Amino acid sequence: MIIPLKLEKNSYDIVIERGCLNKAGEHLSLNRKVLVVTDDGVPSEYARTLASFCAQPYIVTLPQGEKTKCFASYMELCEKMISFGFTRTDCVVAVGGGVIGDLAGFVAATYMRGVDFYNIPTTLLSQVDSSVGGKTAIDVGDVKNIVGAFKQPKKVLIDPNLLSTLSKRHISNGLAESVKMALTCDKELFELIESGVCDDNLQDIIIKSITIKKNIVEQDEKESSLRRVLNFGHTVGHGIETAMSLTLLHGECVALGMLPMCDACVRERLTPVLEALSLPTTAEFDKETVIEAIRHDKKLSGEYINAVWVNRIGSFEFRKIPMADFENRLREVL
Repeated sequence: MIIPLKLEKNSYDIVIERGCLNKAGEHLSLNRKVLVVTDDGVPSEYARTLASFCAQPYIVTLPQGEKTKCFASYMELCEKMISFGFTRTDCVVAVGGGVIGDLAGFVAATYMRGVDFYNIPTTLLSQVDSSVGGKTAIDVGDVKNIVGAFKQPKKVLIDPNLLSTLSKRHISNGLAESVKMALTCDKELFELIESGVCDDNLQDIIIKSITIKKNIVEQDEKESSLRRVLNFGHTVGHGIETAMSLTLLHGECVALGMLPMCDACVRERLTPVLEALSLPTTAEFDKETVIEAIRHDKKLSGEYINAVWVNRIGSFEFRKIPMADFENRLREVL
């Protein structure tokens, strides 16, 4: 299946097909120098398979984890591209999860002011969310995604077969982002997840999630208005990631972050869904650390937080909440 993302000159196709990694040579323009960026948590055969289709592949394997999404890794990749003689006609391919996609995409956005970028997400979280839409970034200290650029890929290959090596925890981690999109935009998708996730409906969940995101990005590529809905759960979630020192996965933090940002009637249905997916609904963390992290968030405007609020399943509204009220709600719900 091919889902076209239409952004005028930045348009591209999202290919969703079991086994499409093994056909990468048919989908991607690889007759040039290709920097293949992956990490040591991704099965090495994925990068090698991609490299087999490249005229001049250079595989760089980084340590897995959020800490890799930093200036040091960015510099390492840029320096390797310089040493390998990469020009503007060459390209970067990410073969990994959201960390690798964000980092490699930022390198592609900035090396020689921009080279072609392809994304091959290998986690469910990156397949349903971060690989689509063109957001790239690195972290600075404890502040997530504070330095970055919009860089749309030339194509995204989503191969559900790559999920077979993931643990149940990492599948649930990705499903948190699908729950996010269902809660804000698609009541039927929420009901599908609510009915139980299995191998038979996982690809449908991926397709529905990507369709939601592509429709939003087409209307608001640079997050000036509507696209802010995709931040639902992330304002609090990023703060929890900081407070928990990355002991929880991103989707687990987003799951927690959704709970304070919806009406009680929504939370009554959301909580059992998260529990069924083995996602946390409570956690022990320093709320003051979370609040301090939120004060550095891009969505903070003066003493107000620009929040996404779900008042009923499949619907949302933007609210400007006084930071004091926001802090009180965080303490009450979590």
